[in-house]
Amino acid sequence: MAQRPAKFLEGDLMRHVVVMSLSASIGLVSVFLVDFVDLFFIAMLGQQELAAAVGFAGTLLFFTFSVTIGMMIAISAISAQLIGQGEDEEARRMATSAVIFGLAMSSVVALLVWVFAPDLIAWLGATGDTRDFAVSYLRIVIPSMPVATFGMMCSGLLRAHGDARRAMTVTLAAGAVNAILDPIFIFGLGLGLEGAALASVCARFATAIVAVIPIIRHYGGFARFDVAHFPAHLKVILALATPAVLTNIATPVGNGIVTKVIAPFGDSAVAGYAVVGRLTPLAFCVIFALSGAVGPIIGQNFGARNYDRVKGTLSRAVTFAAGYTLVAWLLLMALNGFVSDQFRLTGEARDIVFWFAVAVAPLFVFNGTLFISNAAFNNLKRPIWSTLLNWGKNTIGVAPFVIFGAQIGGAPGVLIGQAIGGVLFGVLGLWLAFKLVDAYDSGDADPDGPWRPPLMRSRPDAPFSSPRA
Repeated sequence: MAQRPAKFLEGDLMRHVVVMSLSASIGLVSVFLVDFVDLFFIAMLGQQELAAAVGFAGTLLFFTFSVTIGMMIAISAISAQLIGQGEDEEARRMATSAVIFGLAMSSVVALLVWVFAPDLIAWLGATGDTRDFAVSYLRIVIPSMPVATFGMMCSGLLRAHGDARRAMTVTLAAGAVNAILDPIFIFGLGLGLEGAALASVCARFATAIVAVIPIIRHYGGFARFDVAHFPAHLKVILALATPAVLTNIATPVGNGIVTKVIAPFGDSAVAGYAVVGRLTPLAFCVIFALSGAVGPIIGQNFGARNYDRVKGTLSRAVTFAAGYTLVAWLLLMALNGFVSDQFRLTGEARDIVFWFAVAVAPLFVFNGTLFISNAAFNNLKRPIWSTLLNWGKNTIGVAPFVIFGAQIGGAPGVLIGQAIGGVLFGVLGLWLAFKLVDAYDSGDADPDGPWRPPLMRSRPDAPFSSPRA
């Protein structure tokens, strides 16, 4: 089947950024909204330990979901570059190898998390009934991780082709399935917390089914798996997937540190943090969507050596992120009391939601600049830079700030400290992204080989190159 031409090599860049971001966020918001409603339903059960358990389990599920997102970013970046170079058939062969690897890796991760779930939950600070509830929830959801990985990788392929509408439909379908099954399982069948977990599993199967159908119907499907060329493909995949996955799991590691520091303040504080954890992606879904949305735009134009359009994409994405953050901040300040009332939050939990809305939300624009920078590095042959920045932000940009914040501001101070620590890395990432594009544009960087600034030349990056089958 004939492939469609690359979509982002012409046309208004801001329009591409807005359309890709909003379409991706519409799908994401359906998933995040269901997660938010999940917690609301669980809060209605009247046991604060259940809400806290979802907070603890959610931290580990965020880790596994970040692995999945890393694989989606990798397959999207590789495919977008090949499509931009006119190598459609090679893109299909590479996608097959990437999916095989993604399924194998996610299966191993799921098995390890299932086996060590009690120890991992305990390390985060959960005890007693809260720990038992969290382990039960986690062990129901985690076996479906390979299914979720396959679905998200197919969604990444759709974005690599510029098919924002169908990529959006994937997450909309998942959200719809979860929204329908949640009340049925939780209340109708009386399954409670386990019902919420089962609904999430069903949603992951919906993601995989809805994502793979358009790949087969409209983009030629996957090529036949070629064992002989798999080692060569795997080298390319690992060069991007490894840093992409490491980059993405840095965030849940940072959240794990935050959860551990908040846990001593009690189940009320953890429940408040769980609400904030669901409210954050819902309020900033467009910012979360930016990385996956602008990646294909950057990748296609880099593949075609259109460096001015790459820089233009970065500038417009930052402008878009700043405007969206302002709107989200104003809404959160207006609605934070309403949210706390609906979740029956009191004491520390209510304070956490308030200070999140007032002091943490406006600083989220710097998360946006880091997301944009990560997308640039993943598509400009410098994925290791994303890894270093994300791990820096979520370790030295988290631990000292949240510990100090806890000492002077209690549980709300932990969240404020986490946000302040991310400002430096957001600014640094954007500066490096523009410097890298300038280096390509001036000829100091070879698009077919590695380039490193003086301080990083002792740690060369592996250049991206696609083996011809």
